[in-house]
Amino acid sequence: MIRAPKTLQIDEDERFLARVAWFYHVEGLTQGAVAERLGVTRLRVNKALADARRLGVVRISINSSFGSCAEVEARLKTRFGLEDAYIVPSPADPNNVQTIVGTALGHHLTRLLANPQIKLFGMSWGNTLNLATRFMEPVHRPDLEIVSMMGGMTKGSDINTFEVTTRLADLCSAQHSYFTAPLYTGSKESRDTLMGLDVFRAVLDKIRRVDAVTMAAGDTSAASILVNDGLPGDIAIEELIEAGAVGDILGQFLDARGQLVDHPINDRVIGVGMKDLFDMKSVILAAGGAHKVPILAAALGSGAVDVFISDEDTAEAVLLGAEAKPQDQART
Repeated sequence: MIRAPKTLQIDEDERFLARVAWFYHVEGLTQGAVAERLGVTRLRVNKALADARRLGVVRISINSSFGSCAEVEARLKTRFGLEDAYIVPSPADPNNVQTIVGTALGHHLTRLLANPQIKLFGMSWGNTLNLATRFMEPVHRPDLEIVSMMGGMTKGSDINTFEVTTRLADLCSAQHSYFTAPLYTGSKESRDTLMGLDVFRAVLDKIRRVDAVTMAAGDTSAASILVNDGLPGDIAIEELIEAGAVGDILGQFLDARGQLVDHPINDRVIGVGMKDLFDMKSVILAAGGAHKVPILAAALGSGAVDVFISDEDTAEAVLLGAEAKPQDQART
């Protein structure tokens, strides 16, 4: 028997993979319909599609600037154990990073707050969160309550906790409540006294029961609003940096490992702290910019964040630093 030259032989296995891929990806048939047309089981079609991808019979190309963002989102979710990540292309001008991240957060909040299961929503403050309210679509949720998460700064600003909370509540036709206290007290003793009052205990209990919360991250540079306008007069940013601080979350300063720095300022914050975030249902962190990378890496590494919203360059920088370190075990 004379065998046909190898080049003339037909690889039936590859032919089968190609036919399955064509029917599914090009003709748009369901896996069940493909199985019926080829006279095989749906399980075999499912396996064939996976094999086609693995062997390179099928190659998927995403012709969009969001394609690489999707890949970064997947890496973030794996590295930090996130429930979700929302990464957008970075703008050509770094000065526009906050605007693009604020826009992404606004879109996310439009979807999130339209969900009737969200009844109590916590809101921090900051420029990114302020911008998010500018780009959010109104939703009608009179059964929703927006509660401010942090004490306020003494200096008036449209990014202060009261203004941001009010604006978000107005967009949702929702109720709102304030945490009417300064962000910092003069001492740990005065903080303990204030937080022991019934009125503050009731508000803190409400905050701890939120269905979701959005917060920003502050760095230790001159660009930080908290550094410029919110620190107590007896605290200099230089001493916080010397103590290892890379930035703050909810007014509490963290080191590069995501741990609270050993400094009295963290005992003077009126409000919930980092440890409370672990018990909250959905913690959303939104921020971007090269100057925010250390604090974002610290916050994500702490394991307290569930959803991260940022731009691609910032996310890549966070991952680059994180992938150079051993996987931490903060998230359980």
